[in-house]
Amino acid sequence: MKKSLINRDISWLSFNGRVLQEAEDEQNHLHDRLRFLGIFSNNLDEFFRVRVATLNRMVKVSPSKAKMHLEQNPDKILSQIMSIVLAQQSQFERIYRELVAEMESRNVFFKTDKQLNKAQREFVEAYFEDRLHTRIVPLMIESIPAMPLLRDRSVYLACVLGHSQSAMMHRYALIEIPVGDLPRVVVLPSAKGTHDLILLEDIVRYNLPYLFAPFGFDKFMGHLIKVTRDAELDLDSDFHTNLIDDLEKGLKNRKKGKATRFVYDKQIDPNLLDFLMRRLGLNKKDHMVPGGRIHNFKDFMDFPKEVFHDIVPRPKPFVHPLLVQPCRIMDVLAKRDVMLHFPYHSFDSVIDLFREAAIDPAVVSIRVTLYRLAKDSRIVNALINAVRNGKQVSVVIELKARFDEEANLMWKRRLEDEGVKVYIGVPEMKIHAKICVIKRREFNRTTQFGFVSTGNMNESTAKVYADHCLLTSNRQIMADINRVFDCLERPIPNLLTLKSCKVLVPAPVNMRKYFMALIAKQTALAKKKKPASVTVKLNSLSDEILIDELYQAARQGVDLSFVIRGIFCGVMDQKVFKKKPKALSIVDQYLEHARVFIFGVGDAQQVFISSADWMVRNLDHRVEVACPIHDQSIKEELSHIMNIQLAENEKARILDATLINDYVTVAEAEPVIRSQVAIYQYLKEKQYGIEPGSH
Repeated sequence: MKKSLINRDISWLSFNGRVLQEAEDEQNHLHDRLRFLGIFSNNLDEFFRVRVATLNRMVKVSPSKAKMHLEQNPDKILSQIMSIVLAQQSQFERIYRELVAEMESRNVFFKTDKQLNKAQREFVEAYFEDRLHTRIVPLMIESIPAMPLLRDRSVYLACVLGHSQSAMMHRYALIEIPVGDLPRVVVLPSAKGTHDLILLEDIVRYNLPYLFAPFGFDKFMGHLIKVTRDAELDLDSDFHTNLIDDLEKGLKNRKKGKATRFVYDKQIDPNLLDFLMRRLGLNKKDHMVPGGRIHNFKDFMDFPKEVFHDIVPRPKPFVHPLLVQPCRIMDVLAKRDVMLHFPYHSFDSVIDLFREAAIDPAVVSIRVTLYRLAKDSRIVNALINAVRNGKQVSVVIELKARFDEEANLMWKRRLEDEGVKVYIGVPEMKIHAKICVIKRREFNRTTQFGFVSTGNMNESTAKVYADHCLLTSNRQIMADINRVFDCLERPIPNLLTLKSCKVLVPAPVNMRKYFMALIAKQTALAKKKKPASVTVKLNSLSDEILIDELYQAARQGVDLSFVIRGIFCGVMDQKVFKKKPKALSIVDQYLEHARVFIFGVGDAQQVFISSADWMVRNLDHRVEVACPIHDQSIKEELSHIMNIQLAENEKARILDATLINDYVTVAEAEPVIRSQVAIYQYLKEKQYGIEPGSH
């Protein structure tokens, strides 16, 4: 990796460090701090399943092939990763101890299996009898020839069983904790004014005698362990193979992928640890992480709220005033574009648009891309009802959306059963664009409506993901969306046909080149001492070619501003830059998911939204679109929102080569700006006076 770039994986760990900062931030409610611990843990699991797994594979290939992946020394990167992860693990455990102490000050107590009173012991025994014991089958791992496959995303209680009078009665057992079926944190009967909690594994620990005493054991110890596995799917990219069969085979193989991390209770019996390492084929060079008594903190994302009485609910999303029901959304869009900003605006307006299209007798067809759907998707229900009402509905569903593959296979089958025409994309590509076109024909006149979104068609995540969705009837945009669908719905898609798009900027054909040209235009203006500006909001920025173009702009004095949630490989404090770029990351209640690009100032300003990050995978290996914003009021709205985020000084961290995530400091006379609060207030105030249906 060049010295002028930060390694993407190290940058990602820095991002997860910002999540850990939120768990430490005393300004956050205790419940939110516990939730951020869960998010941190879940993020790290995925990192090991994907990125560490990829680096492990690189170690096994020749150095020349490794360089093709832009990783010159994967061994060295893996070593850096483990050093950072162990330091973050230590920080994590310290924060958790502090949160436990804070809970206790609020009379919320975690009880272990050794700390229960009589009523609680009776509750735990009954809970185990009624809900647990039929869900678990202990495995006597010394007695079976092959070690059972330890499932990814599960936690296991590794048990040492013995007898006080016989050294010969010494056995090891393994119990999978059924967290997927039951809550991880269980509320116990408690004295008035207190809340006692117990973890599911401690209920199992308490009942080990129930399980094993009948076999003559009277000594029982149990320690949690967890395995994280390689989750990359090796799919055959030959277009003539059956992708469905490949995917189903890949999902089965994922469950037995190579272990990329083994986390264990540091108090575990050392002989049991040696036994497990030997049977699992692990050694000290593998990613062995000694942890505390608890693993899989991701379950803390669903920590019970009822034990806290002072949680202030998030502001309720409000319906855009132009789309308040009852109204015909397509009539509104025929007159003007509407931009929805989630989660400040309600996602119900998108569902209302699909419902309206399903009912409207004049609507003849709906085309939409789907990537990640809600568990009980109202979008799917509307599409099915549209088919039942005689509409032609076609869906491009991305089966390879990581960790949603199984769900998307299910949705594909359900949609096809209901008569929806389902397309599954392009070999070696992911369909990541979020687009829709609805065709309406009345009195021999065809009109089209639809959207381009930065986020998924998912009503659940729309409550916590900050995204933008442009609802429009713009003819040029609709024509280009149709061009994208025409390409994707061909038996053998030819992505080069996407070059025919007139206003949308598509990947993988020309998005990088297009944005390089816009950056270069600003660089040329700066050379002439004219105002020049580039503002970029992304999840991740790691594409070397675009970063080099941005460096050229900085050398000439272009005003560069970045709001990047995750990976940021740029080094923006170089002495050769005429103006130091501003680079911030905002981690707060909502997950910043939108992509926004603003080039230039004043009347010449060009504004785009997109689903694409500036990463090689988005620009070269995904079908994406960036959409220009034509409506002047919406351009100003997006620009104002970006200015609010760039002025953020409560939850903003400085992105620089140190990777230490310093908070932006607030000058004494400066107002405190928390952008996610300020954006909600701005949109409410700006739109409050608009009467529904007025234009």
